[in-house]
Amino acid sequence: MTEALPVADTPDTVAMAQPAQGEPWRRRVWRALLYGNADRHAKARGRIGLAMIAFTAVYAVIAGRLIVYAVTPDSHSGARSSAADAVATARPDILDRNGEILATDVKAASLFGEPKRLIDVDEAVELLTAVMPDLESKEVRERLANRKRGFAWLKREITPQQQRDIYRLGIPGIGFLNENKRTYPNGAEVAHLIGLVNVDNQGIAGIEKWLDGNGLAALHAAGLATDRLQEPVRLAVDLRVQHTVRDELIAARDKFKAKAAAGLVTDVRTGEILSMVSVPDFDPNNPKEASDPTRINRLTTGVFEMGSTFKALTIAMGLDSGKFTLNSMLDARASLRYGKFNIHDYHAQHRVLSLPEVFTYSSNIGTAKVALGMGVEHHKWFLKKMGQLDRLTTELPESAMPLVPKRWGELNTITIAFGHGLSVAPLQATMAVGALMNGGMMIPPTFLKRSEEDAQKLGVRVVRPETSAMMRYLMRLNAEKGSAKKVDVPGYYVGGKTGTAEKVVNGRYSKTKLLTTFMAVLPADKPRYLVTILLDEPQPTAETHGYATSGWNAAPTAAKIIARVAPMLGLEPRLDLPPADQLILANMKQAAR
Repeated sequence: MTEALPVADTPDTVAMAQPAQGEPWRRRVWRALLYGNADRHAKARGRIGLAMIAFTAVYAVIAGRLIVYAVTPDSHSGARSSAADAVATARPDILDRNGEILATDVKAASLFGEPKRLIDVDEAVELLTAVMPDLESKEVRERLANRKRGFAWLKREITPQQQRDIYRLGIPGIGFLNENKRTYPNGAEVAHLIGLVNVDNQGIAGIEKWLDGNGLAALHAAGLATDRLQEPVRLAVDLRVQHTVRDELIAARDKFKAKAAAGLVTDVRTGEILSMVSVPDFDPNNPKEASDPTRINRLTTGVFEMGSTFKALTIAMGLDSGKFTLNSMLDARASLRYGKFNIHDYHAQHRVLSLPEVFTYSSNIGTAKVALGMGVEHHKWFLKKMGQLDRLTTELPESAMPLVPKRWGELNTITIAFGHGLSVAPLQATMAVGALMNGGMMIPPTFLKRSEEDAQKLGVRVVRPETSAMMRYLMRLNAEKGSAKKVDVPGYYVGGKTGTAEKVVNGRYSKTKLLTTFMAVLPADKPRYLVTILLDEPQPTAETHGYATSGWNAAPTAAKIIARVAPMLGLEPRLDLPPADQLILANMKQAAR
């Protein structure tokens, strides 16, 4: 008796499951997947496997498309990628010598458009200009109307409120990029020293420009200028001193109705510049102000005839040569006649003067005779050695070439001896006088922190220590008895030299337009700091009895600054100090033994 076959395994089913002889292998595979091998469990497994293959294929297609989208930039992603090159990159913080922040980066959103993705350009322009009235609708429309463009900047550095308002508009093709925005917490306080950056956060002036030229731009190009890789840059400037100098200069400019005022405080032992102010200045947070030609840095980019402050160099030249001593006598009884020119003294004594009297009375005649006694070539050689005939190089990119006579004869030596006929940057002259005060070492000025040990390695001897001691004596004597009496701040043993130069107007010296300068050293017996003050075209006042010379305006300005900054710099007042001849000359003679 034949056993009945199971219902699931009918002959027809078995026949369908059995491969025909010579059937192609692909059909045998599909038959197995669909029907199994006459086993219902195998048949079920085959159908599940087929479903899995189908789902796997679908997901593989989706994954493949996602990968393509990820690695292949579309039109607007490519636009953003190219725009990223223009996005402002990070810069290191700039600090003062005490760690106060002078410049830092903050994140700011910038507005951009992707013309290819915009639906309605006119509507987008209307909505954007309603939120941001300062946007030029014509310019925005032109940038967005070009559908071939994948990316267009609309406004750099917008405010958070503007970003929120535009975000709420929900305009397709309008977006934001976060950029590094340079900010200066102290505004105009350190403007000429720090400089500023452009909209792409690239330095275009001052220390900011120096940073780019000193490796920062290369880091940006290599993509390494990130916040984590950059150490703060610490400067020599003291923000407290900077604020004080600026405050007093603004007050002096207003009081004497001057066109401009400028000032320096330098450390004569290290060459560090603790303060540099030139007013009118500008707010680096508002770069448009920097383009005003009246706001130039008069201490490095301006060159001036420094007037009688230059007499310190002439007298030092004579003393250092040995041809002149403090006991030398010079005839100033009559004016010095040279060709059609007549050289006279402003404070004429009409008698023979000792060398210290030439300095304290600021005698043009006596100083000119010292220079003539040394000769034209020696005079040129000495001024070149003192750095007055070449362009001064510091970290600041902005510096001017001195104006040197093309043909330098005896008349040039006569006038240059007392500060006319040679124009230099005030920082340049300050560096030279600093060398006369610190023992005779010419130390290049710097805006970066520097130790005394490092400064000594860079220093070059330009005059003998004895010459430096005699010049300190003359500077202090001038504050005790001469034209610098108004800078004698009690307790700080200040020395100084006045300088008043007539400005050249239409090729001729003006009697009414003056440039007054003053250089003060403190303490004069053991110099540490040199203060330089410059006033451009100060006017006489009732308080100055109608005078507009340096002793009446630049000198008292320096005195006010010294009285305020000396305690900040750690100088303790010393009262009841003896006169210069008893303190400085006595110490010099003792050292010579």
